[in-house]
Amino acid sequence: MKLYTALENVLKKEPNFVTDNNEIKKWVVISKAQNFDAELIGLLLDDPILKEKFFIPIKEALVFNQSLFIQFLEQKSYLNDSYTAYKNKVGLNIDGKFLKQRNEVALVWPFKDCVLEGGQSREEDKREEIFFNEILAQDEINQLLEPKVFTNAKRYSVKGEKPLNHFNRNAEGTITDNLIIKGNNLLALHTLKEEFAGKVKLIYIDPPYNTGNDGFKYNDSFNHSSWLTFMKNRLEIAKQLLSQHGSIFIQIDDFESAYLKILMDEVFGRENFRNQITWKRRGGSANPINRLNNVVEYIIWYSNTNNFHFHAPFTIDDENTKKYIRERFNNIDENGRKFMKSPLQSPNPRPNLTYDYKGYKTPKNGYSISIEKMKEWDEQNKLWFPEDKKQNINRKVYLDEYQGQPISSLWTDISVINPMSKERSEFENGQKPEALLKRIVKMCSNEKDIILDFHIGSGTTVATCHKLNRQYIGIEQMNYIETIAVERLTKVVLGEQDGISKSVNWQGGGEFVYLELKKYNQTFIEQIEEAKNSPSLLKIWEEMKAKSFLNYNIDIQKQDAHIEDFKALTLQEQKQQLVELLDKNQLYVNLSSINDKDFSVTPEEKKVTKDFYQIKN
Repeated sequence: MKLYTALENVLKKEPNFVTDNNEIKKWVVISKAQNFDAELIGLLLDDPILKEKFFIPIKEALVFNQSLFIQFLEQKSYLNDSYTAYKNKVGLNIDGKFLKQRNEVALVWPFKDCVLEGGQSREEDKREEIFFNEILAQDEINQLLEPKVFTNAKRYSVKGEKPLNHFNRNAEGTITDNLIIKGNNLLALHTLKEEFAGKVKLIYIDPPYNTGNDGFKYNDSFNHSSWLTFMKNRLEIAKQLLSQHGSIFIQIDDFESAYLKILMDEVFGRENFRNQITWKRRGGSANPINRLNNVVEYIIWYSNTNNFHFHAPFTIDDENTKKYIRERFNNIDENGRKFMKSPLQSPNPRPNLTYDYKGYKTPKNGYSISIEKMKEWDEQNKLWFPEDKKQNINRKVYLDEYQGQPISSLWTDISVINPMSKERSEFENGQKPEALLKRIVKMCSNEKDIILDFHIGSGTTVATCHKLNRQYIGIEQMNYIETIAVERLTKVVLGEQDGISKSVNWQGGGEFVYLELKKYNQTFIEQIEEAKNSPSLLKIWEEMKAKSFLNYNIDIQKQDAHIEDFKALTLQEQKQQLVELLDKNQLYVNLSSINDKDFSVTPEEKKVTKDFYQIKN
């Protein structure tokens, strides 16, 4: 026990190695040893007994005997609640702690500690996904997530489309333009980090539901793990972009909702869960065979902190309902304003409750509305006193101010878009109605606040934000971003009257900026497409080996060893094979390579990119 006592005395000198109960955090020490932590090794070297036991002298140097040290810590007698040393070497581990040492519930799955590149373009639907491990390939991850160069920048306004000259900024130097960005959303989110970290008030996403029918078609062997990794990577960077007063809403169905809830508990904190909103999106006319007809989707809402922005939504939110109420109530005050009588404690009416004010003798009920508050309302002409003093005093609710009843977490009043509606675009993946986004946006943001959607699809979120005078950032990597989302926004700018336009009196106006992450491997794809013969393709292959990003499952030596088989293919087959070798998620140019001639960044691209990142030289 002398050796263990010596080790315990040394480790307790470092607070990070000790629990609140003054016990050694063996799992932390083992993790440090596995990573040859300099602090730990330094402590061990300071003690003569430990130095002799756990270090091997080689010439004039001492080498840390890592395996012996870990084996010593894992002995049965030195581990709490253990049966064997082997048993304690196997366990689910998060952030250096085994699950038995954590209090919260967390999801653990294969590849959780990885970064998933994640592609959704049609040519990638059936490819096996590439994972980067955060520990074993940190250099690749750092390169993958570096800020990118921008290209094809344009500004859209009522005057049409024109090249982007500069970004508009506020007094704090933050970009105030509405942004639509084409590119891989994980890489685009990291590109936005420096400019918008902590500034986004609201995030709404309608991600792939992982049902096998929504474009998320990764390797079937790890489909569920792929989806969870895909979501975790993006939620972690989304949290960095979200302001302290911000909220995030994620729309999902029942296939992954339970897993997403636990994942969001882990990323945003269980204490920041606000609601799981149930949206009844359609009727139940179908006749399912082996389950109940599913007519709802869920919108999971988390705030970033407990100090979040929130406007409680009410039932009246359109002119038709307001018109109906105005026609129904005929009470008119001395100024000609229509009002409805409402018990003082509305919106929770109790007709039996009355008050003692202005000579009206009524029962004492102890209700929280004070006489002082009643006097204040009276001075504002917001109280109604009946001629018969036996009747209750009521508050005047002026119809031009009436909001209706508070809305619960069950939303049955917003219908899915009618197939014949002009609001519907040629979008196959479940377009959401603008009314749904209007409620969410107004509930958790003010005008001019920044709203982010990194799965914009048909553009419902950004179109709604444009009409509600919110600044927005939309990200999409599918090619339809220009033909559907950008085209839809262009119509919004010109004053189209679909969706929520009439309810908010939309008249058109405003601008937005379109940008793309500059691709690099795309250069090779274009060269391959333009090649006229096999020798040209072989020359491109040599350049690809030297400069391009290839899929990480490609064995270059094996490709070269079968070059004669390649030559025997038709020209079209050769082109197809070379294109397949390129990593479709590594098509983008890093900011650090902006001046590298191999990437051919044009002067216009440099100007826009440097303006975005506020680079002066």
